[in-house]
Amino acid sequence: MIEQKLEELLPKEHCRYERLIEAMRYSLLDGGKRVRPTLVLEFCRLCGGDVQAALPFACAVEMIHTYSLIHDDLPCMDNDDLRRGKPSNHKAYGEDTALLAGDGLLTLAFATMLSPESLAAVGADCAAEAAFQLASAAGIHGMVGGQEIDLRSEGKAISLETLQEMDEKKTGALILASARMGCALAGADERQRDAAEHYACAIGLAFQIVDDILDVEGDAATLGKATGSDAENQKSTYVSLLGLETAKQRVKELTHTAVRALEPFGEEGKALADFAKSLASRRS
Repeated sequence: MIEQKLEELLPKEHCRYERLIEAMRYSLLDGGKRVRPTLVLEFCRLCGGDVQAALPFACAVEMIHTYSLIHDDLPCMDNDDLRRGKPSNHKAYGEDTALLAGDGLLTLAFATMLSPESLAAVGADCAAEAAFQLASAAGIHGMVGGQEIDLRSEGKAISLETLQEMDEKKTGALILASARMGCALAGADERQRDAAEHYACAIGLAFQIVDDILDVEGDAATLGKATGSDAENQKSTYVSLLGLETAKQRVKELTHTAVRALEPFGEEGKALADFAKSLASRRS
């Protein structure tokens, strides 16, 4: 469902800037776990909303996530040459086109959410709340701010508190926004929203800790990128600050917290409980 809609929303390549559109498609349609759009749709479903109407908003989150990956991989940022086992966007298309491809996905996300079709499907108030949540999570107090903390922390020993703040912004904010968007699009009540937020906060932190663990003991071929880069770049991680076994235990605790947060949804929450467990045990 998500893949088909992403394909539908992307521009076709018959124009003067075909290379740019090709670069956007290269990264957006490159698979991925689709964690964030899945959260939008699942919380919309759990709260009694129209999943089809929420689909463009779920795709918008993935566009924002993908734009951030393209920009993060640039030489002036994290300088990564591989993404999901393929050359990063700037290695395939050049830094100039990669920068524009990220910009294109960022703006397409908001055009998608605020299109006449989306407004008609969910109502202007719900669309505005969802767009606000996404903009806030992607901006200076969310993903962008987290990246700035990351850049300024390179080669430095940072505290666990600083690391957690960075990851809450850089990774967790968009995951939390995805859950909030699903609730907003369904007109969820306060109890449902609280449950969604507790779940998203727990899996967001667990997701980042698993990333740190995989950088130590993951397989490069499975991950689609080099391992050991955190230690090589002298980056503080949950593994370096807590130790490998304590980090693994923390993932278990956070996953348990996420599953318990779903109790207000009863049996209907099982799919998201299983989703949290699968993220905790992932190998890529």
